[in-house]
Amino acid sequence: MPSADERYDAAIALQQSGKTTEAVAELEKLAADEPQFALAHSALSVFYSRLQRHDDAVAEAQKVCELEPDDPFSFMSMSIICQKAGRIAEAEAAMSQAVEKQWAARRGFTA
Repeated sequence: MPSADERYDAAIALQQSGKTTEAVAELEKLAADEPQFALAHSALSVFYSRLQRHDDAVAEAQKVCELEPDDPFSFMSMSIICQKAGRIAEAEAAMSQAVEKQWAARRGFTA
């Protein structure tokens, strides 16, 4: 059986060849099989957003933040996904957390 990384790469290749729906299906399977694999959830959040599935996109972005709580990029991505979904208050909160995480990383500890 292919590794999680190989399955992720195959799903991304599908999306890059214009097969976003198929890529989403593969990423959904990967996320179900490997729920701690943050990259699958991150890609799903972006692809769901592109497909106008905003509630699903936000849910996946939240999952990434749970899996990668010290990563500022996770919260920046969450902010962008929320903006696209029209959830401005959530977007602002996520951006605030991203800034906190970034400053904490610069100081050498987590927020």
